Amino acid sequence: MDIKNLLLELNKAKASDLLLAAGNPACLRINNALVKIEDRPLTPAEVEALITPIIRPEEMEEFKQVKELDTSYEDEQSRYRINLHFQLGSIGATIRLVPKKIPTLEELHLPKAANDFTELGRGLVLITGPTGCGKSTTQAAMIDLINSTRACHIITIEDPIEFVHTPKLSIIEQREVGFDTASFGEGLKRVLRQIPDVILVGEMRDLESIQMAITAAETGHLVISTLHTQDAVQSIDRMIDVFPPHQQGQVRTQLSMTLQGILSQQLIPRQDGGGLVGAFELLIATSAIRNIIRKGATQDIYTMIELGGKLGMETMDNSIFQLLQKGLISKDMALSYAVSQERLLKLINAKS
Repeated sequence: MDIKNLLLELNKAKASDLLLAAGNPACLRINNALVKIEDRPLTPAEVEALITPIIRPEEMEEFKQVKELDTSYEDEQSRYRINLHFQLGSIGATIRLVPKKIPTLEELHLPKAANDFTELGRGLVLITGPTGCGKSTTQAAMIDLINSTRACHIITIEDPIEFVHTPKLSIIEQREVGFDTASFGEGLKRVLRQIPDVILVGEMRDLESIQMAITAAETGHLVISTLHTQDAVQSIDRMIDVFPPHQQGQVRTQLSMTLQGILSQQLIPRQDGGGLVGAFELLIATSAIRNIIRKGATQDIYTMIELGGKLGMETMDNSIFQLLQKGLISKDMALSYAVSQERLLKLINAKS
C-alpha cells in the first residue's frame, strides 16, 4: 500500500475523504459513510511513511513542532486538502478530495439567489454549514462565475488553497495562509491596499477575521466568507457573540448595514443510496431583516424568511421538507438533519 494507490482509490470511489490513523484501517468517506479499504490496522510508522511523500519537508518539520498542519497537494487526477494532526502520540491524516474542475452553481443545484449574490458590488455574503457540506465548493463556484462574467480584481485568502482559479475576465490572486500571508487576520489587514473588488475569506475563525471582513464589506467591497454554523440565525448570533458585550451593539449596526445574504447548506444521504442531496436555507437581507439584526431580535428572522418566499428565501427545515415530499430522503433522515424537529414535524403533519 502506498499513498498514490490510496489516492487512486479515493478518486475511483468518488469518495470525499481518505482517513489515515494509527490503530485503525485506512478508510474512505463515501456519502457520509466510512468504508474500510482493508481490515488491517495501520501502524504509526506506516501512517508517517504514507503521508511523507505528499508533504513538503519544511512543512513536515513545522508540523512536528506545532503538532497541526493544513496544507494541499496536487497530482494528475485532483487536488487534495490535507489536515495532519497527532493522536495518541502518532500522526493522523484526513485528506479531502478537491476536483480540479470547478462546478457551476447550476450543477450544484443551488438556489438562484446564489447567482444574484455574485452580481453584487459590495457587502457581506456568508456560506455556512457543518464541516464537509460543500461550503468551499460553493464559494469556488461563485468566484468562478464572477471571474467569468465581470472584469474585476478578486483576491482570495485561504487555508489552504483548494480550488485553483484561472483568470478569465477578472484578475485573480489567491493567497494561502502560512505561505503568502501569516494569517487570515494579517491578510485582511493588508488586502484593502491591494485594491480588490471581491474578497474571498476561506473561513472567519475569530474576532479579528470577522471584524476585518465586516470592515472590508463596509468600505465598498464584496466579501464572501464561511462560518461553521447550521443556519442564518446561528450565523448572525455567532458573529455578534464573539465580540465583548460593550462592542456588540456597534457590531449589530455594522452587520445590519453590510450583510447581503446567508446561504446555509447541508448534504443529506439520499433514500435510494445514490449519494447525497443538498438542503439549503436562504436569507436575503431585506430592510426588515436589517432592522431585526440592529435590534438584536434574531429569533424573529425565521418568520421573516418564511414570509420572504417570493424573494427566494427559504428556511432549512422547509428545504428538508421539500426533499422529503419528493421522496429523495427518508423521514428519519429528515428529522436527524432538521434545525427544529418540532417545526419539521408540524410541516409533515400539516400535509398528512
